[in-house]
Amino acid sequence: MLSAVETADRVRRGELTAVDSVQQALKRIETLNGNLNAFIRTDAEMALSAARAIDEKVARGEDPGLLAGVALGVKDMESCIGFPITQGSWFLRDSPPETQDSKHVARLRAAGAIPIGITAASEFGMDSATSSKLWGVTRNPWNLATTPGGSSGGSAAAVAGGLVAMATGTDAGGSIREPAAFTSIIGLKPSHGRIPKENGFSNWSVHGVVTRTVADSARHLDVAGGPHDGDRQSLPKVGYAYEDAIETLDVRGLRAVWSPDYGYAAVDPEVEQIALAAAERLIAEAHLIRCSNEFKPNNIYSHWGAIFGSTLEADFIKDGYLPDGYDMMAKSTQRLLNKVRARKATLDISASWKQVHLLERQVAEFFSDHDLLMSPATACAPYGADDPVPSVIGGKDSSHGGAEPFGMLANACWNPAISIPAGFTAAGLPVGLQIVARRHRDDILLRLARIVELSSPWPLISG
Repeated sequence: MLSAVETADRVRRGELTAVDSVQQALKRIETLNGNLNAFIRTDAEMALSAARAIDEKVARGEDPGLLAGVALGVKDMESCIGFPITQGSWFLRDSPPETQDSKHVARLRAAGAIPIGITAASEFGMDSATSSKLWGVTRNPWNLATTPGGSSGGSAAAVAGGLVAMATGTDAGGSIREPAAFTSIIGLKPSHGRIPKENGFSNWSVHGVVTRTVADSARHLDVAGGPHDGDRQSLPKVGYAYEDAIETLDVRGLRAVWSPDYGYAAVDPEVEQIALAAAERLIAEAHLIRCSNEFKPNNIYSHWGAIFGSTLEADFIKDGYLPDGYDMMAKSTQRLLNKVRARKATLDISASWKQVHLLERQVAEFFSDHDLLMSPATACAPYGADDPVPSVIGGKDSSHGGAEPFGMLANACWNPAISIPAGFTAAGLPVGLQIVARRHRDDILLRLARIVELSSPWPLISG
């Protein structure tokens, strides 16, 4: 399967038609999606119509855009014209087709990308796996018995499985990076505000994509990044191309700290060792300076849950999902609701925000002296496709961190973070290396990912 960059460049040169690109993707979905349940909807007619419009632009000598003819999967959390969006929930099963794109999808479409279908997501984006009452279980192409992660699990399964080269994701606590790690692909959580967003999770969540190559992730950011008057947190456009930076940026001498557990996470020893070996290879290849600082940031896992869970039941009641709809919720949503109910009497949201602000100060201090924070991307390898997050990881209680204890730091503090394929367990399951950089330095992360891609290329499943 061609990468997104290869596809777009060939379409722009007239060597490949956008119609052929879309037809090939539709054929792969028809052949492969049955085992994965990565795509929950496709619309061949709408996609082929868009492809013909791209080909007409090429025939007229017009540039159709940096993503011309790229078949795009869109997560079932982002508005996309012509498709109903259900957020993985049975309660939204009758949603009408969207009449507007999200800001993110609109920019990709304007650059010539062709939304070909909607990828599965965990219900309301609230799980580390992807399984729902409405759409069923999404599976990992490396091992169908395991999960591709969540909440962007459908996108990760679609890209890793070779159905499409690029699919969108959202990330409020690791929902791009964990699926990328679980499926051995690239998952960049951009700096907060790099890509204009909608209102949901406005201080935490960001938009992005999962891809199979670093160049695809870089080109995506070149297209999607930049300010928007509809998002006052959006950042100015950078004065360079990320696609150039991945080949030329000098990262020698950057100061990196490795942390196996952030001082609080329960981590599988095999996962830790694979990620550490990948970090050490990268430090050597990129000529980084490894610092001995043992960074132990504040753990906000339970506080994140308290802040976002404090109004969960009231919101469900307001929206009409409760009290009668409990049985139609995904098992993951039920578990979260039960936790919220059990903790309701002891929730102190003000105290939880104080812990978040403490973390912000700690991270700011860390990045005043260091450039990079490296760790495993996840606490464990992919687990059962329809199972809850393991309660014990590496022989330790994991209730204080779950499967993605390293994710929330970057969201709370607005830093960019990336998951890069690190290797495979003895059982053949993917492991990721996470790197967090100082705010606004998405270019450094993409350059480091490119160095890994060149020196230790990861295997890809052919589509």
